[in-house]
Parts: sequence; structure tokens; C-alpha cells
Amino acid sequence: MALAIFDLDNTLLAGDSDHRWGEFLVEKGLVDAANFARANDRFYEDYQAGSLDMAAYLQFVLAPLTGKSRASVRALQRQFMAECIEPMLLDKAFALIDHHRVAGDQLLLMTATHSVVAEPVAARLGFQHWLGSAVGMIDGCYTGKPEGQPCFQAGKVAHLSAWRSRHTDASGDEDTWFYSDSHNDLPLLSEVGHPVAVDPDPLLAAHAERQGWTVLSLRP
Repeated sequence: MALAIFDLDNTLLAGDSDHRWGEFLVEKGLVDAANFARANDRFYEDYQAGSLDMAAYLQFVLAPLTGKSRASVRALQRQFMAECIEPMLLDKAFALIDHHRVAGDQLLLMTATHSVVAEPVAARLGFQHWLGSAVGMIDGCYTGKPEGQPCFQAGKVAHLSAWRSRHTDASGDEDTWFYSDSHNDLPLLSEVGHPVAVDPDPLLAAHAERQGWTVLSLRP
């Protein structure tokens, strides 16, 4: 049984759910619109350039949730899914996931996106197993701070290793597929036996060509 790992943003989705969540908070009047929007865009530019301080970004994007109950955030999650995620869904992404499911492969979603966004999106895409950047909770309320190592860049390698220690039936790297659009995922892409660049950014596209990796598109 092989292991098929999928990145989320701009891979299985036609857009970036993390950045869209920031825009959603602005649209709902939950943050100072002008300042938050500018910072959100600046962090996204850093991500695209490969220079994102993920800890600082998580501190920024989770701060508006400070003190909110799980129930109140679930209401926001439902709105976000309906208004923002549904338009990003890709038929070819569902087909790719189903291809591995029919083959009997183990499926794992891995994303740097924080769990407030990642959890409902993983459920919508049909994943039983998923890993994202964790958020702090105390007594059923959000602390507004991240928790543990972000699931980002080399952190994905560490998170996968920890996940495998809990799932001893998981395949090793040689029999593992990883689908991603981003050069930020090169640490994990370089570890697996079947790296696949999906609608890759320019840096990943160039690296994939040099390495002879498979390149595919899930966009219409």
C-alpha cells in the first residue's frame, strides 16, 4: 500500500485558503480592514518568495480569534467554506484523490495552513488523515496563538515522521507520492520516491525540470 500525500493551497485548490481566510476576516469586519489586508498581502508575498516567517504569520492571522469559543468559530468556518472554498474546488483534484483511493493507497493531506481552515477543508475533500499547523486552545476557546512546530517547509518532514510513528502501517519514502505546487515544499518533495509538481510556481517548475519530476495540472 502506497502513501499519497497532497499539499492543499494552489495544489488541490484553485487558490490559497490561508490568504483567503485573511481576506474573509476583513470582509466580515472582524479586523481593522486596511492594516490587516496590507499585512496579509505582505505575508503572502513573503510566502511566494520563500522568505515567510511562518511563526510570525500564524501569530498575525490567529490573533483575531483570541478568546472566541469553538462554537463561534465553527459558524465562521461554515460561512468561509460556503463563500470562499467551494469556488476553489477542482474536479481534477477530486479525480486525482479518487485515483489513489481506488488503488488502495493511504491518503494524507499536509498543509502549512492553520487547522481552523485546514480541518473543514480536509473533511470537504474526503481526507480521514490530515496535518496542518496547530492552534492553541484553552477551556474550549482559542488563544490566538499557534501551537508546536508549523507544518511548513522542513516542518512538513518532521510532521510526517511523527505521523508515521503513530501509523506504523504507513509506507516508507520510496513508496510515497507527494503532490505540491510550491518550492516551499522542496524539503519533502526531495525525500519521497514519487515527487509531483502540480501547477508549479516558477522555482518549483525549474527544479522539477532539472530533476525529471512529473509535472501535471489540475486546473480547467
